[in-house]
Amino acid sequence: MNSSQEWSSRTFGNEERLPRVPLPTLEDSARRFVEWCAPLLTSAELSETEAAVAAFLRQDSPARKLHAALEEYDASPEVRSWLDTFWPARYLGRRDRIALNANFFFLFKESDLRQVDRAVELITAAVGFKQRLDAEQIPPIVQRGQALSMEQNKFLFSTTRIPGAEQDTVRTPYSDEWPGPSQARHIVVFFRGNAFRLDVFGPDGAPHTPDDLAAGLHSIIKSGAVRADRETSVGHLTTKARAEWAASRQALIALDPANAEALDTVETALFCLCLEDFAPADTQEACDQLLHGDSGNRWFDKAVSLIVFEDGTAGINVEHCGLDGTTILSFVDALLAGDPPEPGESQGLPASEPVEFVLDETLRADVLAAADAFSAYAEANATTTVSFEDFGANRAKQLGMSPDAFVQMAYQLAHKRTKGLTGATYESIATRQYQNGRTEAMRVVTAEILRFVDVMEDPSTSAAERRAAFRAAADKHVARAKECQAGQAPEQHLWELQLIQKRRGAELAADEPLALYGTPGWLVMRDDYLSTSSAPSVNIRYFGFGSTSSRCIGVAYVLLPDRFNLYLSTPRPVADEMFRFADKLREAVRELDELLASE
Repeated sequence: MNSSQEWSSRTFGNEERLPRVPLPTLEDSARRFVEWCAPLLTSAELSETEAAVAAFLRQDSPARKLHAALEEYDASPEVRSWLDTFWPARYLGRRDRIALNANFFFLFKESDLRQVDRAVELITAAVGFKQRLDAEQIPPIVQRGQALSMEQNKFLFSTTRIPGAEQDTVRTPYSDEWPGPSQARHIVVFFRGNAFRLDVFGPDGAPHTPDDLAAGLHSIIKSGAVRADRETSVGHLTTKARAEWAASRQALIALDPANAEALDTVETALFCLCLEDFAPADTQEACDQLLHGDSGNRWFDKAVSLIVFEDGTAGINVEHCGLDGTTILSFVDALLAGDPPEPGESQGLPASEPVEFVLDETLRADVLAAADAFSAYAEANATTTVSFEDFGANRAKQLGMSPDAFVQMAYQLAHKRTKGLTGATYESIATRQYQNGRTEAMRVVTAEILRFVDVMEDPSTSAAERRAAFRAAADKHVARAKECQAGQAPEQHLWELQLIQKRRGAELAADEPLALYGTPGWLVMRDDYLSTSSAPSVNIRYFGFGSTSSRCIGVAYVLLPDRFNLYLSTPRPVADEMFRFADKLREAVRELDELLASE
């Protein structure tokens, strides 16, 4: 395929024609794993790791049988990617809370519209997108002549994560249980902890006009004027650890048939709209509210929740199991394109009704406990924003540098100056050019980065030496990113072998413990000090997510041609280090800019 003209114009028309994610050999993944973890280890730790890798690669190692099973799976006719089992296990298998820990948000560009008009604009655009998606009229994305997988778009509407005792499931259209696009006509609107069903399509399937929808939202705001008692807003339960939420959900269903109907209404809704009764004081408060907010006014299991504040500030909270940032960026770009569909004829006030749960004393106490626990958890999360109005991707390119490599080097320098060490750093790399492609896990720290940071911290080095070390580290970063983009990365491969052993080790006669997974290399490489991800779109101001460990700083960044915005998050006990990192990052970007400019 050489040009976009050769690709199908139907949304899902290219899925079978995309290349498959390459399955690395055991030897390649082992070699890369050692290379990736080595810069983070002492010589003794590296020796221990290398010995375990050598045992892992023995011809009689269980790893050989596990890899053979993965090869067999990859060759199955119904399988599009060897990662098809990995992704559900990775996302749906996590047992902690997903609210704040896994869901992510985007803060949309500013608008002059007030709350109801902004919400109507977003609903109308989303409904128009769904209609085009159902008809496969959303053009497939083609980058550099290569079509990308559009499969994730199937999870934008009427998709809800369902808690399970051991692993969650997903209720979604385009599935065996629910073939084809969703036929749901409604969304769920939250206001002051009250939930309402609102039809956005009329009885004949035609979308309601903007004026109809505005009338519907005004009616809901009036009906929900009295804030719900905290212990009755069931959305709080979606913040619980997954097995605990699964038990609460079963208790709801067992108590009264009305609860199964209420859950069905929420779970089949096209998406959630969360209306807030206040305006955020500033950008950071807007971001924080998009990340967690009042959990009584959310349903964190819903794939898409559009959130609109009283002053029209708006954004999105996304459940991550089926959706990555690149898909949501395209969706948001479409929502904010300012190209609304032609309105049809008014059908009058859209049908709406409260979504009500029957709760006994035990469930009320459960809801209240979940609300209190999440409020405390959100309070224990520290955040800040960093904005560069005078630096962006164009400036990095003027300096002869990959924009992403430039900012990643700045993160490393700032982190060393903050904490006195170079710690494991994760970066998400998109791989949607493959069938069912999602992301690859890139570990940023290289030997070249260690040298770059050391040279920058040594007052005796010359500007020329610093530039050379900077460019060498950046070049290595770009090369590794390209490898990851091409599916040549070790972590997810080795992780999936570990998961296969847990699932099928006894059946495959491959249940002997593998020392690799207890090595310093495996444990240190994956214990993030920085967890980074990029979301470049002119339609969003900030992107954000929670940190991934007790000492990690989550670094979500929007790097545009003319500006660079970051949202940082970390547990409150180490908040001072995050604020220092923010200050050091401002210094590092300026310093590195001046270093290259002086060439």
